[in-house]
Amino acid sequence: MIEMTGAEALTRLLVPEAVPFVFGIAGGKLNPLLHAISREPSIRYLGVRHEAAGPLMGAAVAAATGRICVALGEMGPGSSNLIGGLGTAYNNNLPLLLITSNNHLAASYPNRGMFMDLDTHALLKPLTKWSAVVHDGRRLPDLVRDAFRQALTGRRGPVHLDVPQEILGGRFEFDEQAFALKPEHYRSLEGPRAPAGQIARAADMLATAKRPLLVAGGGVVSANAGDLFRMLLDLVRTPALTTQMGIGTVPSNSPYFIGQGGIIGGDAIQTAFKDADLILAIGCRFSSWLWDDGGALSKGDAELININIDPMSLGANTPHALGIWADAASALEDLITVLGTRTIPDRSEWLAHLRTIHAGYRTKLDRMSEDDGTVLHPARLGSALGKLLPQDALIAYDGGHTSFWSNDLTPAPLERTRFHEPGMCQLGFGTPYAVALKLLYPDRPVFNICGDGAFGFTLSELDTARRYGLPIINIIHNNASWGVIKMGQRRSFDFSFGADLEGTDYAEIAHGFGCHGEVVTTVEEVEPALQRAMASGLPAVLDCRVRFEAHPSMPYFARMNAFGYTKGTSAGPHAALVKGA
Repeated sequence: MIEMTGAEALTRLLVPEAVPFVFGIAGGKLNPLLHAISREPSIRYLGVRHEAAGPLMGAAVAAATGRICVALGEMGPGSSNLIGGLGTAYNNNLPLLLITSNNHLAASYPNRGMFMDLDTHALLKPLTKWSAVVHDGRRLPDLVRDAFRQALTGRRGPVHLDVPQEILGGRFEFDEQAFALKPEHYRSLEGPRAPAGQIARAADMLATAKRPLLVAGGGVVSANAGDLFRMLLDLVRTPALTTQMGIGTVPSNSPYFIGQGGIIGGDAIQTAFKDADLILAIGCRFSSWLWDDGGALSKGDAELININIDPMSLGANTPHALGIWADAASALEDLITVLGTRTIPDRSEWLAHLRTIHAGYRTKLDRMSEDDGTVLHPARLGSALGKLLPQDALIAYDGGHTSFWSNDLTPAPLERTRFHEPGMCQLGFGTPYAVALKLLYPDRPVFNICGDGAFGFTLSELDTARRYGLPIINIIHNNASWGVIKMGQRRSFDFSFGADLEGTDYAEIAHGFGCHGEVVTTVEEVEPALQRAMASGLPAVLDCRVRFEAHPSMPYFARMNAFGYTKGTSAGPHAALVKGA
């Protein structure tokens, strides 16, 4: 047996899972834990400026690597502040461990009226896969293992442990062996494997289909199965697209690429769903990014093969001909093996048809990119950035409308290089994401392409980036407004209210944080400004002044939003977007 504080035990229990980072703000009740973390060489602590940034940074690490991090919250407001970033991990199925402090047990659960009282367990439970209060320090080993098991098994997500002050600071006896247990001995490291009969049936359906369509979701990325998905594509030689969480799995220069990011990815995606005779979706839950005004995109006469590690996602949003509960990697391995024994028909005409539609959509974007108006068109800025950003760059797309332009105009060479936030659509995630990505990959350039409204939510994390020497570059599409909201107000009700954000100089704000900042007003200024920002060695902000222009996929987005109101008509609260965008 060995005696140590609860904080020391908790820190040691993070080591077998190779937790790389802990994000948080120093707080009195957290001091025993911060002391223990400071003495653990395998874990790096990053002090943020707002607790909400911690879960966002942890979500970024999970999205980029699959690894799990810790976000801390001091009792009361420190814990409630976590909610501002927690939804990103929860709605995008990204693993994360939240650790919060609390008053001593004699005055909590139920609370007795001390300052900063909060039932943190009740508060965070709806936004976590699992939550628990540590009532006895001796239970830390099994509760921490429970937390990792829940976060990293099946459909992944955030989990929470609330640790009262006398647990963190008190001393307890533990069995030394409790800290030597490896993850493979307390949780599964592999997901379920599909029955051979289901794989054979899926292979038969793929081999006989004339117009199959492949869809790669975030489950393919989470399973590290991008290479396997591309091997399958080379085998079946048919059109493919990705969801927003799967971006890069089908590189934008792939001969099979017809768009990415679901409905906002262009005209070919709508046609593909309507005209396909078979759809194979892997790791895709058919969220609203694959809806129109009738729900999940019309499949026409297509049969759906749906492969997902979460059995509750199978059939939840759209019925399937074949639902397979399996890990994406093992299912792809087995499917490739069986398809190797089948004769694959020629799909070149089907592929050429959709590629031609996609090329037409790209021509439409190219024409917009040539706009030489006095104030920059967002397509002109987006196109310039797509050509100028380094090939090995890691890029977050933050902001409602800005992310549409980035999705189309920034090439995606591989999964885990481009990062959206489609699940919660949390504005302001981009700067914390960029900070975490730079922590992970200090030798790679990291960018956050964002809207001005989105940037305002977390711009204080410029200070975090500067303090820790993380030269991220924020590129703002600054149209001085909540652009989509303002457009909707004018088209729906012919008014504008609360949607203007004029008069802010984000470059000067950057200077105030000790960072590099420039204002960009023409496309000719973009390249030299980028070069200066990268050469500065500092976190940087390029405040690019653009005008608001509706993205060509706005009608598709509006019809998705209208589901439940329109049932295929142009009535309802989003009708103006459908008509005018």
